[in-house]
Amino acid sequence: MGIVLATFFSDSSHEMATAVLPLYLASVGLGPAALGLIEGVADFLVSLSKLGGGVLGHHVRRKQPWAALGYLVTTLGTTGLGLVQSTGALVALRGLAWTGRGFRSPLRDYLLADAVEPTHFGRAYGLERAGDMLGAVAGPLMATLLVGLGVEFQRVILLAVVPGLLATSAMAFLPRERALPPSSAPIPGAMAPARAAFPRRFWLFLGGVTLFGLGDFSRTFLVWLAARALGEDGPPAGGTVSMAVLLYTVHNVVAALAAYPAGHLGDRRSKLRVLVAGYGIGVVTNLLLAATGTQVGWLVLAIVLSGVYISVEETLEKAVAADLLPPELRSLGFGILACANAVGDMVSSVYVGLLLEQGAPFPAFALAATCGALGVGWMIVALWRPGTRRD
Repeated sequence: MGIVLATFFSDSSHEMATAVLPLYLASVGLGPAALGLIEGVADFLVSLSKLGGGVLGHHVRRKQPWAALGYLVTTLGTTGLGLVQSTGALVALRGLAWTGRGFRSPLRDYLLADAVEPTHFGRAYGLERAGDMLGAVAGPLMATLLVGLGVEFQRVILLAVVPGLLATSAMAFLPRERALPPSSAPIPGAMAPARAAFPRRFWLFLGGVTLFGLGDFSRTFLVWLAARALGEDGPPAGGTVSMAVLLYTVHNVVAALAAYPAGHLGDRRSKLRVLVAGYGIGVVTNLLLAATGTQVGWLVLAIVLSGVYISVEETLEKAVAADLLPPELRSLGFGILACANAVGDMVSSVYVGLLLEQGAPFPAFALAATCGALGVGWMIVALWRPGTRRD
């Protein structure tokens, strides 16, 4: 329960800032290209830090204190955004926040897998994702309330420090980490296992995750699209701010509602097939954005579909990986998985931001849909061949 609370409060903090970040950028004269650069650099750093967190987790006996440190760094970097206005400073602080977010991720995922039986991996990660998405609902709602009360975007970001510190405290004090038996405990300073130590199916799975991730751009762009669709090309007015953020909140409500059922379905049937179905919804979402992204009605539908597929993706990718990896390799494996995802997010956020800046939404989202479709095809061909159907 402590892990779920930490996830909830941390995402409340992160999403308070994220919900108003595109609008804060607009208020200081920065557009989607700057947003894409900020998100892209952050995703690059998060890819390195997730791998680093996985490697560290492979070598230390206690992972909980290091995970708590990651939550604290994320809080400080996120709220620091409200103190600066230049692109360089924003990139640096977003990068710091995402470094902490990435570092803690494989450590937290290991702690969660270690706390439940394999038959409950899907539900455990679904519950954790539900906590994350409920935080992603609470954060934008708090941001909307504050903006409605006349609080400046800058102050909204600064106030995100409160739930961020609650997240750090929850991770530091509430979970009870199980002691590893001597035979399976990592040896400090030992070399990481060679690539061959990982199951072949894990590497095949990672290939599909990476391809799909190249079309899985930051959901922050949904706020920008919503504000644009509502008729605000410059710094938005108060009513438009509220509507754009509320539409983003709808996305996170849908994701929160879908997370646990998706994990439960994966436990009862096939985790991999549920994941691929979620990927398919992601492809449809990007095609919809490519064709109708500036029309409010269709954008609302795309936002709902995005909430579903993001929830399935984030829940089932971890559950499938936990099934494929032996316990002694899970921390490092989660780090590698998260790194692959972050690299894809980085690339897609940069090219989507640049193309949107050029007034080219169709190629931006069509390219994202193409990458997603390649990921779906890879999963089907590489992992569902005769003799490799077990998941």
